[in-house]
Order: sequence, then C-alpha cells, then structure tokens
Amino acid sequence: KVFFLCVISLCAHAPVICFAKMANQRGTGFDRHITIFSPEGRLYQVEYAFKAVNQGGITSVGVRGKDCAVVVTQKKVSDKLIDATSVTRMFKLTERSGCVMTGLIADSRAQVKRARQEAANFSYKYGYEMCPDILSRRVAETNQIYTQVAAMRPLGCLMIMVGWDEESDSPELYKIDPSGMVCGFRGCSAGPKSTEANNYLEKKLKKKHDQKVDMSASDTIHLAINALATVLAADFKPTDIEVSLVTRDNPVFSVMSEADIDQHLTLIAERS
Repeated sequence: KVFFLCVISLCAHAPVICFAKMANQRGTGFDRHITIFSPEGRLYQVEYAFKAVNQGGITSVGVRGKDCAVVVTQKKVSDKLIDATSVTRMFKLTERSGCVMTGLIADSRAQVKRARQEAANFSYKYGYEMCPDILSRRVAETNQIYTQVAAMRPLGCLMIMVGWDEESDSPELYKIDPSGMVCGFRGCSAGPKSTEANNYLEKKLKKKHDQKVDMSASDTIHLAINALATVLAADFKPTDIEVSLVTRDNPVFSVMSEADIDQHLTLIAERS
C-alpha cells in the first residue's frame, strides 16, 4: 500500500515537473507576443525592432542649422552586379520634405509609401502641402498602432525626416522610431554607431551654442559629414555616402549629386 501511494504521488507531481521544465526552456514567454507587457513593463518585440534597425550596419546622421536641415547616410551596395543608382535610402515624401531610412529596407519602403499616402490625402483634402511636423506625427501614430495589434508587427526601421515649414519659415528635423516616439531635434542619428554620433553632435552643437554661432548651410553639411566620418573612422569617397537637404534658398527636398558631395569632401579635407 505504501509503494502504491508513492507511485500515485510521483505521477501526480509529474505534470508539474514537466511544466516547470517547459517554462524554463521557453523563458519568460513575454517576448512571443507584441501586445503583452512583461512584469517589468517592457514590450520585448518593440525592443527587438530597435535591434533590427542596426542589422544593416548603416549609420545615418541628421543636423538642423539656422537655414538648412541635412541628412547623411552610408551607401552600401551588397553585390557588384547591382546597379548602384538603384540603391538609396533617401526618399522624397512631399515637395518640401523627405527622409532617410535606417534599418530593414523592405520595411523602410513600406513606411515611406504610407507616409506619401498620408501626405497626398492631406493635400487633396485641404488644398495645401502637409507640413513636416504633422506628417511626422502621423507616421509616429501609425507606428504606435503596430505595437497594439497582434496581427501586425513593429517595423524594423527608423525614419529621420527633414523638411521646410512654410508657416514658421524654418527647417525642421524629426526622428520617428519603431515604438511611435517622435521628437524634433537639432541633431540626431540612427544605426549601430548612433550613440557615438549623438555624443559627437552634442559636443559640437553645444560649443556652437555657447559661442552663439549660427551655422550656415555649408557648415551644417560639413558637420553632418564629419560626424559620420568620425564615428566610422573612415575617409569617404563621393560614392560612399548620400546627402539630402532643404535650405532657405531652395526649400525643395533634394538629393545631392556625387559632384557636389565631392566638392564638400574636398573643402572638409582642406579645413582639416
């Protein structure tokens, strides 16, 4: 009888033991669902989306000056057979605004398409162009919804948007992350070297602020290129980077040609 009771007791606890082992193998399990918070208040899938931004090894930098806003990013062609002119991370959203996308390129194109649709619908409905501030907030709202619905997933990309605001008559720079957070910046970056780039920009912009120096368009471009070159410890050729900007003289979002990039790289080399 004693032996029989022991067998029953072991059998009764067997499911508990098996369940405990399965729980240990699976970990916490909170990273399997987008909409479930962990006990620490974290959404792991959103954090994984931030890690996906760094997967491509592309670092981007954005800087806003008094009369100019610039974005600079690396240009990498993964295969020698690919036409280099078809590879870009610079996208025009409206006539006076555009962005650089960092992260998964397929997700980036999907987000750009959605932003263009929002801008086109706004222009058709109200009869004037959507300003960068409203457009960036609309993109951020869409990103935030992706963190609430289980049938969707956060996009593994980060948008740095620049544009010219007609109402304030000034350049604008915004950063929209996968969680739906959006803020205006004087300088920002994205990618695997973003921490180093932010530290570099913070020191340089603080120095210019203390000296009460307003950056010209040329100074803004040079600061953005220098920030990227410093954190990557690289000497760029015109084909290694992409540069886009909006200025007071030309508020239309434009991508700089290789010849213009080469001129700025030459000026930077002469100054150093």
